[in-house]
Amino acid sequence: MNLQQLRYVHEVARRGLNVSDAAEALFTSQPGVSKQIRQLETELGIEIFTRHGKRLVAVTEPGQAVLAIAERVLRDLDNLQQVGDEFANEAVGSLSIATTHTQARYVLPDVVRRFMQRYPQVKLELHQGNPRQVCEMVLEGSADIAIATEAIAEYDELVMLPCYQWNRCVVATPRHPILQAAPLTLEAIARYPLITYDDAFTGRGQINKAFLGRGLKPKVVLTAIDSDVIKKYVEMDLGIGILARMAYDPAEDRKLGMVDAAHLFESSTTRIGLRKRAWLRAYVYAFIEGFAPHLSRRMVETALVGGGTDPGL
Repeated sequence: MNLQQLRYVHEVARRGLNVSDAAEALFTSQPGVSKQIRQLETELGIEIFTRHGKRLVAVTEPGQAVLAIAERVLRDLDNLQQVGDEFANEAVGSLSIATTHTQARYVLPDVVRRFMQRYPQVKLELHQGNPRQVCEMVLEGSADIAIATEAIAEYDELVMLPCYQWNRCVVATPRHPILQAAPLTLEAIARYPLITYDDAFTGRGQINKAFLGRGLKPKVVLTAIDSDVIKKYVEMDLGIGILARMAYDPAEDRKLGMVDAAHLFESSTTRIGLRKRAWLRAYVYAFIEGFAPHLSRRMVETALVGGGTDPGL
């Protein structure tokens, strides 16, 4: 048994049992991958994959256990490499962040600017996706940190760290009657065509829950995955919009009026997601604390090894 074999079975599983894709990703040949997997199965005395002819079609029950161990071993190996990098080049490296459009556009710019000023030799990468996609990026190792409002809590393999709470506002063209509603109510909102986030994004669950709780069914005419698209269609007077409050900037959104709606909806919590037991470079802890000052390095380290309690907000 060797590390190469563990890498091969892990990559094949990660590539949906496509041996050709795994071989290409590993810069080797398909026969070589198949041979190493067979040798590992022979040594362990089990079949890791179920086959139909030469094609892999499923992971066996013992194979699932092997893959779980292989992932841990490879992750620990990666952690060892990072330990060496940490002490050899404390302020040099890369940091990959997976997040949603709203976070990348409205929350992260100042955090990123301060981080880049402090760590000019760290290459920073931002990957955007929906909440589940950003979690998967961290789990598969293509990102170090996930920042999202939804989905992180659904992944047992991730450590979940609450960062801040936020709520919503209603936007409309400046003379729209909804802006004069006093007080603003769900019943008033439900009278107009509504433009808001896709179901997978930015606290949409709280929006649905609030209307359902009042027995209302709003007329949602358009959904989108980012705030800028919602605002554009509201500007066209196709409906009123429900946005994350952070996504409205009076200086930039001069064609829109806004009224706060925090009293109508439960607040949402943006969280950071990290792989359990991950080894983080010092500058990663610095970025986390820059984003959420209450998350000290000691607190994050304790959470990564499964200790401590929810740090709260």
